Amino acid sequence: MARPDLNLLLALDALLDEGSVIGAARRMNLSPPAMSRTLSRIREALADPVFVQVGRKLMPTPRALALREQVRLAVEQATQVFEPDTGIDLKSLDRRFSVRATDEFVSIHLGHLLGAMATEMPRAMLRFSPEEDDVDEEALRSGRIDLFISASRKLGPEIRVQSLFTTTFVGVARAHHPVFDDEITPERLTHWEHINVSRRGKAIGPIDAALEAQGLRRHVALVVQSPYTALFALQDSDLLLPLPRHLASSALAAGLSIRLFELPTPLETVLLTQAWHPRLDSDPAHQWLRHTIHALCNKEEAEAARRTQPER
Repeated sequence: MARPDLNLLLALDALLDEGSVIGAARRMNLSPPAMSRTLSRIREALADPVFVQVGRKLMPTPRALALREQVRLAVEQATQVFEPDTGIDLKSLDRRFSVRATDEFVSIHLGHLLGAMATEMPRAMLRFSPEEDDVDEEALRSGRIDLFISASRKLGPEIRVQSLFTTTFVGVARAHHPVFDDEITPERLTHWEHINVSRRGKAIGPIDAALEAQGLRRHVALVVQSPYTALFALQDSDLLLPLPRHLASSALAAGLSIRLFELPTPLETVLLTQAWHPRLDSDPAHQWLRHTIHALCNKEEAEAARRTQPER
């Protein structure tokens, strides 16, 4: 095309982000048939199917995946051209943030973050992205996620990283578990079966190396993706659960019939960070989100020190 229709670029960005014609149509304020016709035009312009039907889902072609970051950057740059020099009005901004975050952050800070957004950026939306097999920095580079909140880990050299808060692991059991009848030693810790929380389905965690150093090994009887599933599984069983202190304290405060205890094999302190791609450094809305999260974590870090301490 001598003069390409830039509306196709916006539509392609929506399709790549939503992964469905219906979702992209809603985002573009079009009817599904109109979006289907737009997809046909995109296919013709690129000489590529762009999406293929796999079961009930649309899957992007290799060409579409290769174009994803280029399309996202082009749309962001075009949007910035038309932004007024006086800055952005956060209160009237329609914006969606894709965030990949740990359960510790969600359980402690999400409610306060949503409250701040309702006041300062009421038309924005958070969309939590599940942990997938993709590399986290690649998800940031491609724009599939805008912010990554996780235990500190090595990311690409260009990725911006900011510390948020630290946490340690404690043990969790049902309120009347027999483990509390005597001193909790490493040997007694391995007497009962354990639950392991892993979004990737792993049966080992930080505690296993610490136990192995003492010649001990625990038996993991249950692996779940969510700590909330694990906490409810404790209620009617003798399973034990190592869990980050912030998350365990939140569950205790919520009234679950559980007790916390200090692990007899202390684990290293875990640092939680937020990470983003440098192209979002100067984005006012993203800046507000990062600064608000950092401020909330600083405030909650001080309050966490005053929470109920686990029993020894």
